[in-house]
Amino acid sequence: MSARKTLYLANPYGFSAQQKEGPLRALETALEALGAEVWEPFSRNNQIDRAALGWAWRIAQADMRDVREADGLFAVVNGCPPDEGVMVELGLAFAWDKPVFLFRDDFRRCTDSEQYPLNLMVFAGLPADGWEDHWYTSIEEIADPAKALAQWLEKDEG
Repeated sequence: MSARKTLYLANPYGFSAQQKEGPLRALETALEALGAEVWEPFSRNNQIDRAALGWAWRIAQADMRDVREADGLFAVVNGCPPDEGVMVELGLAFAWDKPVFLFRDDFRRCTDSEQYPLNLMVFAGLPADGWEDHWYTSIEEIADPAKALAQWLEKDEG
């Protein structure tokens, strides 16, 4: 049996205790139930002593390393615009040709495009046709076997 694929969970939820216990925990649970080994940056890389000089740089470097080493990236793109850190992590994943999956349960549109609900660059690393299979709008939708994440996790890369 092959090892579980690692999925970096790019998200802004770790900045809030309520969001950590609510939407972040729900996302982690849904992704793990699908078979992913979830790498959540707030739990992995925020144990750095914030009183020490250079703490922010060390966290950023650890997060960047995790994006590079993870098999794929699942990004929470709520907000108008979405969180800056998540957008950087998304750009890194695109540059490193990682499989990317986007989650947005925020109903606001933030775009000048009729095709995409966010800035067109957020979709630059997704397939031109079928990008919607990489787009999730609810926790329940994550388990959909017809969508890209479930298919990617099932696919044996070995």
